[in-house]
Amino acid sequence: MIVVDSSVILANVFREPGGDSVLDRLSDAAMLSVNVTEVISKLTENGWDFDDAVAAFQTFGLAVFDFGIDLAIDAARLHAPTLHRGLSLGDRACLALARREKATALTADRKWADLNLGCQIELVR
Repeated sequence: MIVVDSSVILANVFREPGGDSVLDRLSDAAMLSVNVTEVISKLTENGWDFDDAVAAFQTFGLAVFDFGIDLAIDAARLHAPTLHRGLSLGDRACLALARREKATALTADRKWADLNLGCQIELVR
C-alpha cells in the first residue's frame, strides 16, 4: 500500500513536476482525512469552487482513513524528530498512517527525503 501526502495530489492537479507520474501509483493508495482537508482547502484557496474541488479530489479514487486517537498520538510523537524540517501536522499525520499500515509514504515534499521514521518514503520529484 502507498499512503499519499496531499502534496502528491496537488502536484498532479497543478501540473507541477512529478505530478504526472503519480496516477499509475494510486490504484492501491490511501490518504488520511486530514490530508483530504489540505487538498480541498488548497484548491479552494487557489480559486476553485468548493464542489469542484471535492469532485476533483474524488476522481483519484483513494481510500480514506479517519484520523483517530492512535494516529493523532503518533503524529504528535513525530513532532520532535521532524521539527528541524518543519513538517506540518498534515505531513506528520500522513507519516503516522504509513507507519501504522507498514506502507510507503509518497510525497512531493523534498523535506522528507532523508528522514528515518519507521516507514519507507518516496519522492515524486
